[in-house]
Amino acid sequence: MATAQQDPADPITDFARRRVDVAGTVKTVYVAGTGPAVVVLPEMPGISPDVLRLARWIRDAGCTVFVPSLFGTDGAYPTAAGGTAVFKRACVSAEFRAFASGGTSPVTSWLRGLARQAHQECGGPGVGAIGLCFTGNFALTMTLEPAVIAPVVNHPSLPIDDPAGIELSPEDAAAVRARVERDGLTVLSYRFDNDRWCTGQRFAAYRKLLGDAFDGRVLPGDRANPAPPEFFAEVVGTPHSVVTAHLVDEAGHPTIEARDQILAFLTERLLPATG
Repeated sequence: MATAQQDPADPITDFARRRVDVAGTVKTVYVAGTGPAVVVLPEMPGISPDVLRLARWIRDAGCTVFVPSLFGTDGAYPTAAGGTAVFKRACVSAEFRAFASGGTSPVTSWLRGLARQAHQECGGPGVGAIGLCFTGNFALTMTLEPAVIAPVVNHPSLPIDDPAGIELSPEDAAAVRARVERDGLTVLSYRFDNDRWCTGQRFAAYRKLLGDAFDGRVLPGDRANPAPPEFFAEVVGTPHSVVTAHLVDEAGHPTIEARDQILAFLTERLLPATG
């Protein structure tokens, strides 16, 4: 698969850079916009320009976006070597549970605290959360924070050693199911049909856990961007990132339709009705 010519890194100058403290743990978060909050999680191996493009679309739809830095180099396009090094470090980090025996990633506790703070700051009916790839399932786990009412689980890749698994402990899985049922939440999710990191088996596991609350949508992999950044072409090696690296920014394209569906999902739940 050919790779696109590498573009310069995104300087992220249109976001405010904050240091956010949750229970004594401090992380960098990029914030932009006005309106109800949406936490946009980075995908492996970091906050790429494609992740920031998605965050800007959400900002321009009328929301305040919070993009936490969890790994990698903020604003950089991921190279194969650099991205692989970030991935390996994340897999052994105490913050993440990349494998089936790990259960829920501890970093999700910090992310729930971020969502709580963002709701207190921005108001509105609640908070949206978008997970991507390595962080895909984190958006679901974040529903254990009552403020989170609009979770989007994009191409979740964990646990990486179990294609039919969900990155949750049994106790948290039960708690998530209870929250979704109690408050009538919908969990929106996307994958490509030939994605080897987020398989049909994984979507089946989500449906088993969440029932009709799981709205899993599958796009044809042959419509994915054929020239993604280097890390995705050489390491990921399969259609994967529906609304970031493998998005094709053309009117009517399935990935742009997915982008528009996500924006509608967020605005319908977070923005007050007008007219």
